[in-house]
Amino acid sequence: MSVQLRDDVRNIAIIAHVDHGKTTLVDELLKQSGIFRSNEHVEERAMDSNDLERERGITILAKNTAIDYKGKRINILDTPGHADFGGEVERIMKMVDGVLLVVDAYEGTMPQTRFVLKKALEQNLKPIVVVNKIDKPSARPEEVVDEVIDLFIELGANDEQLEFPVVYASAINGTASLESDPSAQEENMQCLYETIIDYVPAPKDNRDEPLQFQVALLDYNDYVGRIGIGRVFRGSMKVGESVSLMKLDGSVKNFRVTKIFGYFGLKREEIQEAYAGDIVAVSGMDDINVGETVCPTDHQEALPVLHIDEPTLQMTFLVNNSPFAGKEGKFVTARKLEDRLMQQLETDVSLRVEPNTSDSWVVSGRGELHLSILIENLRREGYELQVSKPEVIIRNIDGVDCEPVERVQVDVPDESVGAVIESLGQRKGDMVDMQADGNGQTRLIFNVPARGLIGYSTEFMSMTKGYGIINHTFDSYQPMQKGRVGGRRNGVLVALENGQATAYSISSLEDRGTVFIEPGTDVYGGMIVGENSRENDLTVNITKAKAQTNVRSSTKDQTVTLKKARIMTLEESLEYLSDDEYLEVTPESIRLRKKELDKAAREKAARKAKYSEE
Repeated sequence: MSVQLRDDVRNIAIIAHVDHGKTTLVDELLKQSGIFRSNEHVEERAMDSNDLERERGITILAKNTAIDYKGKRINILDTPGHADFGGEVERIMKMVDGVLLVVDAYEGTMPQTRFVLKKALEQNLKPIVVVNKIDKPSARPEEVVDEVIDLFIELGANDEQLEFPVVYASAINGTASLESDPSAQEENMQCLYETIIDYVPAPKDNRDEPLQFQVALLDYNDYVGRIGIGRVFRGSMKVGESVSLMKLDGSVKNFRVTKIFGYFGLKREEIQEAYAGDIVAVSGMDDINVGETVCPTDHQEALPVLHIDEPTLQMTFLVNNSPFAGKEGKFVTARKLEDRLMQQLETDVSLRVEPNTSDSWVVSGRGELHLSILIENLRREGYELQVSKPEVIIRNIDGVDCEPVERVQVDVPDESVGAVIESLGQRKGDMVDMQADGNGQTRLIFNVPARGLIGYSTEFMSMTKGYGIINHTFDSYQPMQKGRVGGRRNGVLVALENGQATAYSISSLEDRGTVFIEPGTDVYGGMIVGENSRENDLTVNITKAKAQTNVRSSTKDQTVTLKKARIMTLEESLEYLSDDEYLEVTPESIRLRKKELDKAAREKAARKAKYSEE
């Protein structure tokens, strides 16, 4: 019996390493499909709708859109490139029949290219390779295609997957061609649309069979509540219909479909019915979760559960209890913080939140970026909180303690190679590969324990004078290495008492190390105000003013010339933390502090720790 296909639909995902141009490519596909009015203003990177995505130029959440081309609906899912958001990528692969793998014409294959491609090949999806940024003067398209073929072979692609078509494009210019010569670029992306239609398989048209719809992404709306986004794999679904939800725990809940939304351009439009092959959003189910199946009440058959990568990093989130608590935030209580963390679990399936004490929670995620984005969102929403140093999650596999190991790729100037190899060696890294490109740059590939990378990027940047590029992605769990791996070597300068930092005090401390705050900053006893140039912590009086005498006026203090304070970002502060420290985060400030604010109690705890080590 021949299988009926829906030739009017194509479902594709766009996958790539960070910053290889996939969101810009989607912009152009949207613009050239003619879905926007001629007078309609369309922002750059229209798919990155979240403020943080726009500021950082990265995609955090998967997005869906759809375009019409020659009577065919192309559903496009733009996926994150960061491995920290790999949970999104993995589930999207289940919803589509093909992928556009976007690769930079100069950088070639990168760690996340490998990560996202591996997920696509495992789902047996058909890839189309788009070599983007072909207009770069340094573009090397033929070599990049060879690198892609090598990567396909290394990841175990089958013969059919290896026969992939290649489109050469410049997303920023809106041009594409089937030839690698930049001068042969056509004025539009017609050849890319045609390649998608010709090469990506059409979904099966089995709308006459019983319904199967699986949720791959979650959204939330104050008006309709939780929204499940997914694909209709079989049958059809109508508004007002009574259906069953096959829960992950084996239970079944019945509900009525209140709304179905289809995607077109950047809009979500209400539709009355969806058929096999359609990617839609459904509301009406309060507690729908990723991986659950919607089916008819009289034909309950669940699809295989979607696998979600486990978290690899955890931190403790606490209610802010510093002397400045409650001064800058709107939401400061344990109940408010817990409610917000629980709300995050509604849409972020890679996150785990476990109560620790009455006012602290262990929050686990896929990496530093994953957790720092959550913290940044909380502070922008008006929350005050404290967080501990990020720690990797140790797993017991067959009776052996195993830790996550990252595959690290660094591109550095030749003169920095020795220093980088030595520094990653000290962090228990094993070098896998080393390639010099002949233009003064060398690419190094390492396997490094994830805990060895916490706090490494700042050291790496100063070592390579800002010219190095580092990328890493989760590789595997391996038996835990003995001893300390990485971590901060220098001690810190800790404020002695509450008050305002003075230029006089700061100038006298500059010989002792690097100061993190500027004159006039409010400080409290136990707050970290700088880095000591030695390995021990040093308690300092940073609020001391110059004594007034009848000889010299105290205003003379204003003429002191100070070095520029080292102001750290949220990510840098998280990386900087040591085991006995917290990061206090409020809508207006980021403060490093000791867990124990009292100097005598801190010294006593340090002596006790030293004694127990001996």
